[in-house]
Amino acid sequence: MRRLGSVQRKMPCVFVTEVKEEPSAKREHQPFKVLATETVSHKALDADIYNAIPTEKVDGTCCYVTNYKGQPYLWARLDRKPNKLAEKRFKNFLHSKQNSKEFFWNVEEDFKPVPEYWIPAKEIEQLNGTPMPDENGHIPGWVPVENNSRQYCWHSSVVNYEFEIALVLRHHPDDPGLLEISAVPLSDLLEQTLELIGTNINGNPYGLGSKKHPLHLLIPHGAFQIRNLPTLKHSDLLSWFDGCREGKIEGIVWHCNDGCLIKVHRHHLGLCWPIPDTYMNSKPVIINMNLNKYENAIWRIAHLRSKKY
Repeated sequence: MRRLGSVQRKMPCVFVTEVKEEPSAKREHQPFKVLATETVSHKALDADIYNAIPTEKVDGTCCYVTNYKGQPYLWARLDRKPNKLAEKRFKNFLHSKQNSKEFFWNVEEDFKPVPEYWIPAKEIEQLNGTPMPDENGHIPGWVPVENNSRQYCWHSSVVNYEFEIALVLRHHPDDPGLLEISAVPLSDLLEQTLELIGTNINGNPYGLGSKKHPLHLLIPHGAFQIRNLPTLKHSDLLSWFDGCREGKIEGIVWHCNDGCLIKVHRHHLGLCWPIPDTYMNSKPVIINMNLNKYENAIWRIAHLRSKKY
């Protein structure tokens, strides 16, 4: 199977979207909703969406594995954002409805500083070697997760740099109906993006661990392929999400042959997330650890909630 794409920029929706002046169910205090129409977007069609691989969109925070200090390291997502004056100017531009005019950024003056070892995400637009903001006014990027990091303590809980391994959740290689937690060499994950999920991430929609025994795991993007997706029609996808066991997921990400990633979220279809019983929680899971190989490595593996696993 070919290697699937990595998440290095904002993914467009598979459908053309429209804004409705109603309170958002996704973001608190957002006075509008972004909903999908029934029209497949040009970006999706240009990427040959009908021959793409559909995968489960997992609800966590995005991470990246690449080299740092001469070895594979986990990197956390950190967007470079505009300062208050630049953000106000950008918002005024968006609300002025003069989008036919181009907004000009001065990256050196308009943006907040970032840590010394911050790197811009791949695939973002650059002008004369300078990373440029996306349509949201952010410059996506990454920062290495250090062992002693307080800000990224939950990220660091899933890696051991001494042994260069990470705690990963994915399908069991011999049984696609079974999930497996295992220690994976970071070198096997190089240049991949992954989703960090767990007790202290995004409200813990999968019910992992507890406050006393937190549990966090990495899931490679594209790890959970969808086998029985209906046709790419708004009504069919709505019925699949709303009434099918396999549809009890946050959304779908299509991995296209050209590397493009296209998504649809339950909220695009007017459906709720999080939900009580997700499809991931319906699958049995085993822990496969060869601790003889890493006898000095210390992992905090909390008990999984028996109701859900």
